[in-house]
Parts: sequence; C-alpha cells; structure tokens
Amino acid sequence: MMENEIIKYLSKYIPITKEMEEVINESGFIKSFKKGTILLEEGKISNECFFIIKGCIRSFHIKDGEEKTTDFYTEEQAVTPSVYGKRIPSGSYLECLEETITGVGTPELETELYQKFPQLESLTRALVEAIMAKQQDEMDDFKMSSPEERYLHLLKTRPDLMQRVPQHQIASYLGITPESLSRIRKRMLRKE
Repeated sequence: MMENEIIKYLSKYIPITKEMEEVINESGFIKSFKKGTILLEEGKISNECFFIIKGCIRSFHIKDGEEKTTDFYTEEQAVTPSVYGKRIPSGSYLECLEETITGVGTPELETELYQKFPQLESLTRALVEAIMAKQQDEMDDFKMSSPEERYLHLLKTRPDLMQRVPQHQIASYLGITPESLSRIRKRMLRKE
C-alpha cells in the first residue's frame, strides 16, 4: 500500500503510533494522477499540497507565451504552491510529467491531523524550515553560477532527471535555450 511509503517517510523523523498509522491509512488522501495531468493552473485557487510517493511533477510559469520551468519534484519531495490555502490565484502551473502517486493534503486535513497529533505540526514546521533553507541556498548558487555550472550541478545532484524529463524542460529550468544545452553537452563530451 502506498500509505506505507508515507508512514516510512514520517517514521524517519518521529515515532509513528498505531493510531496515527490507522488515521493516515483511512484518510484516503493517497491519489494517482496520469502523465500530463495539470494539478494547478495559473489563476486557480490552490487548496491542495502534495507529497510525492512515486512520479515527477513540474512547476512552471508562462511568460510571453513561453513555458518557464521553475522546479521538478520527485519521490519523497513535498510540493506546496506558494499560494496554498491563501485563497489567492496561482501564478504558476503544476504538471505531472509521469504517472504520479501522491499524498494530497488540504488545510482541513492538516487541521484535523494536527489536532489529533500535535507532533505532526512540529515535524511539518521543522521540515518546511529545512526545505526553505535548502531552496535559498540553491537559489543563491543558481544566481552565481554559469549555465554550464548549473548543468553540472544538476547532473551531480539530480541525475535521474536527465532520463525522466524532456531536454527542453531541463534547458528552461537552467535558464537557457535547448540549443545552448546541446552545446554544453557536446563540450562536456569532448572533454571526456
């Protein structure tokens, strides 16, 4: 059962009681999405966040009619839109790049779980702080590095994306054209 993946992940951080396990298993918040499913559209209200059990989700914006990829999320990563639960329209899209299985959270479900299990709220807060710090470090590195350094960093830290994501989306994520990505890859092959 996919709920077991959530339990396994949470148990890395806090002891999981039988009662907690039962509530998670009975909550029905595990959902499957087909490849190509748009989970969030620009202009829509975001009332769901996601924890990826299996699959890949891409975040992107459309600027001047062109898609600009801002992130990729894979197994054991949380996807929380910046407008989640705020009742304001989203400025971005979320798309499943593969068949994807996620835990789907809502503000109502979070409130219910936090009331029953206060330790989950502490865990969530700690995880969010760690994620935010990591994202800030990644943003700083991204701004200060060349396109080739960004590509090398992506190869080193997330090599699986090269097989899972179309190259034009990788290029968009790196802030370069597909042609520039192709030139970088050719240069690297010549160096080897």
